[in-house]
Amino acid sequence: MTAAAVSEPVDGTGTPSARSPFPILQPHTGPIPGDHYLPATPATVLWGRLPCASDAAVLEIASGESVTFDTVSHEGVLDDQGKDPRAFFGAHGVPVDEVLDDAVEIAASVSRDPFADGPHVVVGPVRVAGARPGDLLKITVDTLVPRVPYGVISNRHGKGALPGELPRTEHNVSVFASVEERAGALFGTLPVVEGGAPVVAFPLAPFLGTMGVAVAADERPHSVPPGTHGGNIDINLLVEGTTLFLPVQVEGAMAYVGDPHFAQGDGEVALTALEASLRATLRFEVIPADAARAAFGDVTGPLVRTPEFLVPTGMDPDLDAAMRACVRAALTLMNGRWGMDEHLAYAYLSAATDFDISQVVDIVSGVHARIREADFAAVPAVEPAPRDSDGGAA
Repeated sequence: MTAAAVSEPVDGTGTPSARSPFPILQPHTGPIPGDHYLPATPATVLWGRLPCASDAAVLEIASGESVTFDTVSHEGVLDDQGKDPRAFFGAHGVPVDEVLDDAVEIAASVSRDPFADGPHVVVGPVRVAGARPGDLLKITVDTLVPRVPYGVISNRHGKGALPGELPRTEHNVSVFASVEERAGALFGTLPVVEGGAPVVAFPLAPFLGTMGVAVAADERPHSVPPGTHGGNIDINLLVEGTTLFLPVQVEGAMAYVGDPHFAQGDGEVALTALEASLRATLRFEVIPADAARAAFGDVTGPLVRTPEFLVPTGMDPDLDAAMRACVRAALTLMNGRWGMDEHLAYAYLSAATDFDISQVVDIVSGVHARIREADFAAVPAVEPAPRDSDGGAA
């Protein structure tokens, strides 16, 4: 992945400050390219839980329309960080006017049980007209724009890939990382030693860790473990220009987003990635059940598509079981899309496909496979046609 490009200032949005390479995107300011705008407010977010069948939509859209979401990172607003973003980020030298107003409002007024709920601030749900159980919801990532020039990487609560070993002390560790512009691209920075100069630089590749649909139940799921509904899948391939397909579980799909990242390595071993707020513009389309089956076979969990790869997923609390689930999902996809015999598909996966660990820190571990579509250019395949406004396939 290449480093994120620096956003150009737009008339009326202000100019970068001395420490910021781009304008701060406070609510209702700056470019809002979607057909609809959904800011993060106490009325439009859930904190630590995901929408379920009994939740009311905060926005309704037609299939094919786009929504610009202001997403808010949970880092800097959590109880163990003081639940005061201005104080937390101010301690790292961030001016008050570069702390997001919506983060401050959410920390002060949205209810969350730190012992029972997850950490994530989730925006939605959005009802997509015409979506029915059995359909696929196609979510295309149009743009992902950093709202602030900083983020946080945390290792807390004895979690991460080395629980009980790191962090070394009883206290949680939250590492502040500033964003710098270098040669027209954006990089996260870290020091080599605590208190040192930020001489380590890594490219930004923004994505949303959480994109999902409501579950067909009357109890809101915890925001941490991913599942067939999507949720906190933490697949870092979901950058601008990619697509996520999710099996619809309730009428209207009731989609939501959150957990914005500036960068994440596969595995996300410390517990979090570089967590930071994004303005995300996503397009939502309904793929009817029969069109979905014709294109991909039976899709029972999140399916990612990049310009190069089809990416089936596998999830389970046990990483080995998640790997096996991903292999089965890949075999099902290859048979459904290209009619490939199981033993031949198995051989292809072994010879030509990388299986990556999405993350190992979210209660349910994730594995995703990268199947190169160019390898099947000579095999006929059907593209997933969205439902038109009359209720049929477009």
